[in-house]
Amino acid sequence: MRFVYPELLWLLLLLPLLMLLKGRKGTAPSLLFSSTSVARTLAQGRTIRAGRLAFWLKLLAIGFLIIGLARPQEGSTTTEITASGIDILLAVDVSSSMKAMDFQLEGRSVNRLAVVKDVVASFIEARPNDRIGLVAFAGKPYLVSPLTLDHDWLQKRLESLTIGMIEDGTAIGSAIGTSVNRLRSRQAKSRIVILLTDGVNTSGRVPPLVAAEAAEAMKIKVYTIGAGTRGLAPYPVVRFGKQRLIKARVDIDERTLRKVAEKTGARYFRATDTNSLTQIYEEINKMETTTRNIKKFENYRELFPYCLAIVFAVMGLALVHQYRRLP
Repeated sequence: MRFVYPELLWLLLLLPLLMLLKGRKGTAPSLLFSSTSVARTLAQGRTIRAGRLAFWLKLLAIGFLIIGLARPQEGSTTTEITASGIDILLAVDVSSSMKAMDFQLEGRSVNRLAVVKDVVASFIEARPNDRIGLVAFAGKPYLVSPLTLDHDWLQKRLESLTIGMIEDGTAIGSAIGTSVNRLRSRQAKSRIVILLTDGVNTSGRVPPLVAAEAAEAMKIKVYTIGAGTRGLAPYPVVRFGKQRLIKARVDIDERTLRKVAEKTGARYFRATDTNSLTQIYEEINKMETTTRNIKKFENYRELFPYCLAIVFAVMGLALVHQYRRLP
């Protein structure tokens, strides 16, 4: 149930005020009695009780009149959402090289995976109408989440990503192949893979360009992102029980990643810091647009006539009690 003019319900607060004024209102005595017992007997008469009842009935009628003026309605609203969305598979590198601490988050140095998780979470949040899945890969790919519209659950699965959860290595081709395999049977308006890595294909049975050919044949775009600073990057190592940072050389096969993207009609991006990585996902978000159509159906019936009927009935009853007299 709903009210068309709910603000009118504030008028119900006037009823306690009327009760208070009625309690204070009194008339001067017009007769003198030699004994209070006579007055007490008269005060307990049916006429007095009828007058009090009439007052309460009038208050009740006023209350229902106010409710009626607020236009109560009973029914339901049905909303149909048609999302001509895009199926997206996010492939994220979780190999040991993602430990490199050449990115910053909230003013402090963190490893690459921490920033990727933060940026990808914002990307997911910005696309509520799309089915999105998640693949993690290192020495082999691992399906973390199938395509889903339950983005709250997907965010939890994204947060669970850790370096070392899969045997080490960088199986770029296998990650593309797994992602394409998950998308090939989907009948979406558009199907895309967004693959992020910071290395060179060193594992897996499928070469990246062969996987790209399969994606091209199925009209699946593969956006590729190379993450990491150019040259040397700070990398944490443990020596004598203590962690320290050393300089490690970054080696990303940009040539292969660019060919994979171009072959599938997508683009290759290079992210050297947190800002550039954020901008890359925002740019992909703009290129791969999605639409949302909303149809709203309402079926309500007015309850005002019922309130009015109650008002007339209560007022009639009040009048009957008000003019009753002792026999």
